[in-house]
This record gives sequence, C-alpha cells and structure tokens, in this order.
Amino acid sequence: MARSGIYKIDVKRARDVLLAQHVRPSVDAVRIALGNTGSKTTIHKYLKELEDEDGGPKEIGVTISEALQDLVGRLSSQLQEEANVQINIVRAEQEAMERRHAESLAAARQEADQWQTRAQCAEQALADEQSTHSQTREALQQETVLRHTAEQHASDLKERLADNDQHLQSLEDKHRHARESLEHYRQSTKEQREQEQRRHEHQIHQLQAELRLAQQAVVVKQEEVTRLNQDGVRLVSDLSHTQKALYDAQSQIRQLEQKVETLQGVEQRATLLATQIQDKDHHIRSVTERLAAATAHADTLTARHRTLELELVTTQTKLDTQRLITDELRQYVMQAAQTSLSGPNTQALPE
Repeated sequence: MARSGIYKIDVKRARDVLLAQHVRPSVDAVRIALGNTGSKTTIHKYLKELEDEDGGPKEIGVTISEALQDLVGRLSSQLQEEANVQINIVRAEQEAMERRHAESLAAARQEADQWQTRAQCAEQALADEQSTHSQTREALQQETVLRHTAEQHASDLKERLADNDQHLQSLEDKHRHARESLEHYRQSTKEQREQEQRRHEHQIHQLQAELRLAQQAVVVKQEEVTRLNQDGVRLVSDLSHTQKALYDAQSQIRQLEQKVETLQGVEQRATLLATQIQDKDHHIRSVTERLAAATAHADTLTARHRTLELELVTTQTKLDTQRLITDELRQYVMQAAQTSLSGPNTQALPE
C-alpha cells in the first residue's frame, strides 16, 4: 500500500520530469524526485501501471547495468521491508516479553518487600514474646521465693505454738500440784487442831509447850502458805501471759492460713503463668518456623529474579544478534548488487 500523500499522479509527474531530462525513471530516481518519500514497492507498482498504459517501457538507452541496478534496488527494498516487518514483529515480541518480565520482576520485588516486612514484624513479635517470657519467668521466681519464705515462717510459728502449748501444760500441772499441797496442809492442820482440842484437858501443860512449838510451826507454815500463795499468783500471772501468747499465736496462725490461701492463689497463678509460658514457647516456635519459611520464599523470589534477569539478557542478546544478521544480510545484498553491476560493465568494455 502507498504511504499517505503518495499517489499515482505524483509518480507520473516525477517520471515525466526524469524522461524530459533524459534520465531513466528507475525506482530510486523517481523516489529521489519525490523528495525521498514513498515506498519503493508502491513506486514500482505505479511505474509498472504507467508503462502498461503507455504500451510498454520507453527506451531511452537502458543498459543492463541499470536494469540490474533497478532490480537489485527493488529486491533490496522488498528485503528491507520484509526485514523491517520481521524486526518489528521481533521487537514487539521483545517489548511484550520485556513488559512481562518487568511486571514479573516488579511483582516479585513487591512480594519480596512484603515478605521482608512480614519477616521484620515476625522478628519484632519474637523479641516482644521473648521479653514477656523473661518477665513472666522472673515474676514466677519471685512468687516461688515468697512462697517458700511464707511456708518457712508458718513452720516456725507452728513450732513456737507447740512449745507454748507444752509450757502452758507444765504451768497448769504445777498450779494443780500447788493447790493439792495447800489443800492437804489445810486438812492435816484441821485434824491436828481437833486432836489437840481432844487432848487439851489431859495435856494442858504439854500443850502449852507444844503450843509454843505449834505457834512456831504455824509461823513456818504461814510463811510456806504465803510462799505457796505467791507461787499461785505467779502461776496465775504466767498462765494469763501464756493464754495471751496462745491467743497471739492463734492470731498469727489465722494470718498464716490466710497467707497460705493467698499462696495457693499465687500457686494457681504460677501454674497459669507456666501454661502461658508454654503457649508462648509454642507461639515463638511457630513464628520462628514462619520466619524461616518467609526467608526461604524470599530466597526463591531472589533466585527467580536472577533467572528473569538472565532471560532478559539472553533475549536482548538474541535481538542484537538478529539485528547484526539483518545488517550483514543487507550489506551482503548491496555488495552482491555492486558486484553484479560492476561485472557487466567490465564485460561490456571490450565490445
């Protein structure tokens, strides 16, 4: 098909001008006369139609070399057009392939960036989980130490309570023995006085002497009674203090029981914390596995990126090779045409 602006009348006008100048209207000459515009195939077609309309080609001394030059020009033009068509097809395929490669590369880079971001988030989450795990472990250790301390304190208080109970029992035994001794003395004194009253009439003189002895004995006994009363008062006071200590010990025991209940809650919390720690460890292992998978996928994307780059370089090399082959083919055709043109001229000289 003719290019825009090139018509048959233009070719006819250029041919007539060349004929008027006694120049053979070859395809190249007509194209030059048209200002190097138009397709050589279209110009050749229009020239052929004009020759048919004029009843055949006009002879203006056309030589074989000119005919060959015209033929080579047309063949070169047709070869150039076919080569341009092939080059355009290859170029379009190459551009489409480059676009696909660029899109694949951009998608791979975007996916690699996403995986990199996910890997960074996973690393941050792993660091946070490890920090929380460390804090939880420290809290569990502190709770364990407090629990052991409270248990030891409770054991000490129980031992003190047992000692107080033994001391209280000992004081009660002493107080009972003191009361029994006092009662026994009073009973024996009463019996002795009755005997003295019965023997009073018979032993008046002896009684006076024995009375003095008895008075002395009474003084001694009164002193013993006073001492026993003092011991009783002291025992009562000790018993009061012991009861107060017992009450304090019982209060401490109740407080310890409350602490033990609190420690049981702490123990349950520690068990819950241990369970949470195990869950955190499992989550950390899961995050680590996901991080490893993300790293492996990123490595795969990197390898795919390198493969695409290699394919792009290979395709570019093939395109350059095709261009070189086309240029060499064009040069070969031109050289062949020049050789064909120079050969007939050389043979025509001897004639």
